[in-house]
Amino acid sequence: MARLAQTADLTDVQQEILATVRTFVDKEIIPHAQELEHADAYPQEIVDGLKELGIFGLTIPEEFGGLGESLLTYALVVEEIARGWMSVSGVINTHFIVAYMVMQHGTPEQKERLLPRMATGEVRGAFSMSEPGLGSDVAGIRTRARRDGDSYVVDGAKMWLTNGGSSTLVAALVRTDEGAEKAHQNLTTFLVEKPAGFGEVLPGLTIPGKIDKMGYKGVDTTELVFDGFRIGADAVLGGQPGRGFAQMMDGVEVGRVNVAARACGISIRAFELAVAYAQQRETFGKPIAQHQAIAFQLAEMATKVEAAHLMMVNAAKLKDAGARNDVEAGMAKLLASEYCAEVTTQAFRIHGGYGYSKEYEIERLMREAPFLLIGEGTSEIQKTIISRGLLKEYGLKR
Repeated sequence: MARLAQTADLTDVQQEILATVRTFVDKEIIPHAQELEHADAYPQEIVDGLKELGIFGLTIPEEFGGLGESLLTYALVVEEIARGWMSVSGVINTHFIVAYMVMQHGTPEQKERLLPRMATGEVRGAFSMSEPGLGSDVAGIRTRARRDGDSYVVDGAKMWLTNGGSSTLVAALVRTDEGAEKAHQNLTTFLVEKPAGFGEVLPGLTIPGKIDKMGYKGVDTTELVFDGFRIGADAVLGGQPGRGFAQMMDGVEVGRVNVAARACGISIRAFELAVAYAQQRETFGKPIAQHQAIAFQLAEMATKVEAAHLMMVNAAKLKDAGARNDVEAGMAKLLASEYCAEVTTQAFRIHGGYGYSKEYEIERLMREAPFLLIGEGTSEIQKTIISRGLLKEYGLKR
């Protein structure tokens, strides 16, 4: 049993789930990740295996056919999967966020219709908030839905959809005319059901194609273009327009825990690769792990892995308890993603010239880690959220 990144007080069920996922990662993901990643190939067999394990329904309540597990369990599962290949964790991340939003905010009809099929993976979710040129200014969304009888007509473009092509359900945040003074109160989340694929998948709805990326290969990242797309008013999440911003922010909070978990998984794998290589590679007559310069780097890496894991677990537990965790989720995402970039860089340096070779796994991790610095909000956005929360909590009493 590895010493690092262990979680205390897990139930027997949680331990069994994690042991099963770790075995799956070691046997079915790690041996194939390099080949699939370099080919930018969708990991269909791996995804099918995750469906069989019930991972797509991990947090969906048992009444809807899921396993009814906690956010903590899910985060620990994501950590294990990202240790194998971050792209696989990306396949289930947006699905999980959309399922969470439907569970928390959906109408009874939306829950009954969608959650059982999401639990099996028959319906696969994608999460769409960003737009070209939007950045972190969510209130500045320009994609607009205009009411037309019992329907809405949507025009505009969304950007950076993970699983945009492979998904069959997209939670899309767009602007509606609610007459509210504050911009964010004019935003509405639509549950857009569509077939998987690229091109014009429905009249007025186009998925142009995969965006070529530095890392995070295999999983499809796309645009979503609306051009006179008609959708029923019953597709509004929760049934009432104007609540999309709060719904999305609730989803993003759990998404930030997920990104922190992914960062932890990559950091763990980078450390595993570095500590193994450092004991095999010899210079000046002894393994490089016995040189103080390398030994100290390993000590720093392990400390960062442990710290990030503990913060991620704390943020997940707070959300599970029903407590507000925006500050803690922001802290976990900030620390875990920054440490992930540092740990992978240290592992890369320990590998020396071999770390630059595509034959070595660390080369892939070096291209994956930077994504976590920007996904679900940049480090600067996390610092903004954290500082605002702290100033509210520690504000001077006048």
